[in-house]
Amino acid sequence: MITTLIVVDSPNEFSQLDLHDCEVIDFDRYLSEFPKRDEGKMRVINLCATDRYLSKGYYCSLLAEARTHKVLPSVNTINDLIIESQEQSLQMKTITLPKALSDEVQDGSHCDVFFGSTKSASMAPIAKFAFERFPAPFLSVSVIKQANATVMTVGFGDWQSAENNDKTELAKALHDYMLKTWRRGSKRKQARWDMAILCNENEATPPSDAKAIKHFIKAAKLVGINAEVINSTQATNIAHYDALFIRETTAINHPTYHIARKAEQEGLVVMDDATSILKCCNKVFLHDAFSYHKVPSPRSHFVSDNEMLTCEKLAEDFGFPMVLKLPESSFSMGVFKVKDIQELKLKLEKMLNESALVLVQEYIFTEFDWRIGVLNGRPIYACRYHMARGHWQIYNHDSKTNTTGGFETLPTFEVPKPVLDAAVKACSMIGKSLYGVDIKQANGKVYVIEVNDNPSIESKVEDLYLGKELYMIIMQEFANRLEARGR
Repeated sequence: MITTLIVVDSPNEFSQLDLHDCEVIDFDRYLSEFPKRDEGKMRVINLCATDRYLSKGYYCSLLAEARTHKVLPSVNTINDLIIESQEQSLQMKTITLPKALSDEVQDGSHCDVFFGSTKSASMAPIAKFAFERFPAPFLSVSVIKQANATVMTVGFGDWQSAENNDKTELAKALHDYMLKTWRRGSKRKQARWDMAILCNENEATPPSDAKAIKHFIKAAKLVGINAEVINSTQATNIAHYDALFIRETTAINHPTYHIARKAEQEGLVVMDDATSILKCCNKVFLHDAFSYHKVPSPRSHFVSDNEMLTCEKLAEDFGFPMVLKLPESSFSMGVFKVKDIQELKLKLEKMLNESALVLVQEYIFTEFDWRIGVLNGRPIYACRYHMARGHWQIYNHDSKTNTTGGFETLPTFEVPKPVLDAAVKACSMIGKSLYGVDIKQANGKVYVIEVNDNPSIESKVEDLYLGKELYMIIMQEFANRLEARGR
């Protein structure tokens, strides 16, 4: 038996509808009451407004995926429809229609799509096609005929302006949809072994230095892959490759994510894949998933306001100092330590202007953090990164001299078993790509701080123990995946 939750901004919006066999709740209830013990199979239909990045609607789908609830729309679908790319060819929401569909549609046609259906009989095939590409409860679809192609533009429908008959149509379409099986999209067959390594030569702190990139290219050649370096402006031709290896710092609202999504839709082997990027880039997802899957991690809590009552409760639960984190941050940026309730209240106010949720975490002092590199569920390298001198983090962005601490590279067999076990378990809920897991070890316990997609692999740092074999291990994984796809 599968339970269906309808998550909405306001239950009153849908109070008059007969939503069969569903429980309608608002986002705050979903945030605080789920997951439940022994809840069984759960699917979530997210009807919250998702037109803004890091909105409550965005977090609803993000948390649903962290809690292993089947959710519609997925975070990838939300990102495809709301995040703009500077490169028009990378826009996910604009699709060229196949000839069979374009011949039957008129220029300027528009329709609203509810779970793949529409009231317009002439637009029914277009509605089905749009829903297959962008599975979401309510879509708005427009068609424009150009000189050489017919283009479909897809966006989220606007619940605020929807009329009651639209919501009745939604309820009917929802009932029909719930009788069907949720399924994944198909994968395309691949043919050739060419790899694009995405880099940004202007990046101040890239994941791999120039020498490491050369090692990757040489290792790729030894396993039958022709690898070449590209930048984001060259990624319009990404379909010409068989594999994409991202060696530029990733983010959701960034070309790296768009390129990964585009490459996946073209059937490339991608590392790190877009799903890994969106999961690892958002600490709200990570720590909700850590809690759900019982991954050892610091005590954490999400807050959505900076009211004094909230701050007092945090002070009581966590004490001072405590750590505040923006959901998306890297290299210790967007991470703050606060020492008293006044600083807590002021810092929360500023951070909540950037994100609907802020992660609050207990402060755990250690002299170094473990970084365990994990590929396809297997530890492949280990480092100890020491804190920057006189600072509580590895990176000190306010210092002009001692910006980072030292490091030690070790063989994985010298790493304490609880550290390796925690790293592997944390990665198991993200995927089977390449990750760097940050772990603290204190008071006889281990605490997973975060899982990083696209981890640093630099010459004479992470490769100090394995040398060129580290690059061979990663390129061989690409070759294995290409072989598995019949290439």
